[in-house]
Amino acid sequence: MSEPRSVTPSTEVRLRLFADTAGLCQNPSCLQPLFLDQDISLHVAEVAHIVAASDNGPRANVNLDSEFRRSYNNLLILCPTCHTIVDKAPEKHPCHQLMQWKRDHTLKVMKAFSITCYDSREDARRAIDPLMEENFHIFKRFGPNNEYRFDPESEYAQVWKRKVLSSILPNNRRILLTLDKNRTLLAPDEKWVFEEFRQHVMDMEERHLGNLSTIGQQFPPRMREILVGEA
Repeated sequence: MSEPRSVTPSTEVRLRLFADTAGLCQNPSCLQPLFLDQDISLHVAEVAHIVAASDNGPRANVNLDSEFRRSYNNLLILCPTCHTIVDKAPEKHPCHQLMQWKRDHTLKVMKAFSITCYDSREDARRAIDPLMEENFHIFKRFGPNNEYRFDPESEYAQVWKRKVLSSILPNNRRILLTLDKNRTLLAPDEKWVFEEFRQHVMDMEERHLGNLSTIGQQFPPRMREILVGEA
């Protein structure tokens, strides 16, 4: 079988993979943060192949075509250390193990973030409130509505990009996980606001992870009052 023509995942696949991580390595015994709040604007996440990208790579299967090798089902997101380990020692990290890592990751993330079903709207709001407040503070201090918008090369612009990766995107995913888990506590009109927020999160990820310059859903202002008061 000849070398696959292209094993680079599409932007859509990459975004779906990043969304799965909630900002953490998908090795369930690692959970290393992938977006580090350091003086850089790059994440450290790496796309890893379950079945090798090439015919002679780790966990290779010459019978699989390039479309499968670049597909969502054959990929996961790891930190650089775990990616190196699984590819340097493929016999200790077979395909079924990596697939299990991917399947178990969401449950592990929910446990790590203490994402549970809450008994009341007040409890659920208390869980997401610190995440909402951190995001709001970052946006007000460094967001693109500030004066630096006329100078995209300014230091503030770089800080904004970095903090989106290190804090806002992971926080957004935790908020989504929490509200999805506690959807029954939402009032009917809040469910609509929540879906607007979901679209906002997806569009923001497209801009900052997929490098797509698209006009997306803005943050719905009513989201700041979600789960406040009686349903």
